[in-house]
Amino acid sequence: MRWRLLDVLAAVVLAIGAGGNLAAGAWALPQWLPTWLGWTILPAGVVPLLIRRGWPLPAYVLGLVSTAAAIPIGGPVMTIAVLSAGCALYLVAAYGEQRAARIGVAAGLIEVGLLAFVLPQPSTSTTVNVGAAALAVSFALGHATRSRREHVAWLRETHTQQAVSEERLRIAREMHDVVAHSMSLIAVKAAVGNHVAVDHPEEAREALRVIEDTSRETLAELRRMLGVLRTGDTETALAPAPTLAGLRALADRTGTAVDLAVDGLEELPGGVGQSVYRIAQEALTNVVKHAQATRVTMRVAGGDGEVSVEVVDDGQGGSDFTPGHGLIGMRERVAVYGGEFSAGPVPDGFRVFARLPYEDAR
Repeated sequence: MRWRLLDVLAAVVLAIGAGGNLAAGAWALPQWLPTWLGWTILPAGVVPLLIRRGWPLPAYVLGLVSTAAAIPIGGPVMTIAVLSAGCALYLVAAYGEQRAARIGVAAGLIEVGLLAFVLPQPSTSTTVNVGAAALAVSFALGHATRSRREHVAWLRETHTQQAVSEERLRIAREMHDVVAHSMSLIAVKAAVGNHVAVDHPEEAREALRVIEDTSRETLAELRRMLGVLRTGDTETALAPAPTLAGLRALADRTGTAVDLAVDGLEELPGGVGQSVYRIAQEALTNVVKHAQATRVTMRVAGGDGEVSVEVVDDGQGGSDFTPGHGLIGMRERVAVYGGEFSAGPVPDGFRVFARLPYEDAR
């Protein structure tokens, strides 16, 4: 609505300005032209300005007709007509069909060139220069606007696809970490419980307790993630994510003696804390699945805008070490922060190390 009002204001100002010039005698109509016809052509030249936003192509055609009629008059009357046509051409080039815009600007340039030389008028060179410049600049600006809009749309689509891909990868990592850790722990504890059920019922009951707790927690977390995917529920999406505070409970569920130490850290940014938790979770999952370890040392240390995680076990998992999806997921989490990651056998065990730099909260 604001732009339409500006178009009306511009049309009124141009019409009054040109009419004032004619009335004051600053620019006289040709002697062969009836006075009433000259004054009729003058307001007709601003009509394209008034209708160009609703009907840009018809407005441009009307602008060319007004320009053709105003060329023999020259002066401000012709200038107003060609400027109005150029304003309509801008919208055709920016928002209409490109083929129509190209044909339109070519037709306008041909019209101005031919009629300026064929019809008698006060100044041929001025008419050609003003008319050609108005139409060419209008078409160029419209084409530039169209190109910029298409480029912005392409960037938006590219960013959307990239965001979807990154979110899909993040969800895949989360699902892998949750399911792989929990199911591995459940499988190991079930095997232990089955093995000691007769001779050591207390150990069997402890294994069943771990299986029950792990299953409940896993189901709750899976429901949270799947609920976000299905409904986009805000409350579900804002449920607390795993952080450093859950490392102790995570270590206790493995059934292996874990020496856990957190040094120099009280809290971390949400994304960093969750990544540290998931890296520790995947490392402990590998211990339970492959290492047959009796003791695990886990150190989480921070300071100067970075946090490091080190998990070392005394098992045999490194003897036939083959990188899998879990290690790839850990490496990807670290790569997000431009950190350092390593995993491999060490004397008498296996070591996972990750360092994640992050911006200080200040």
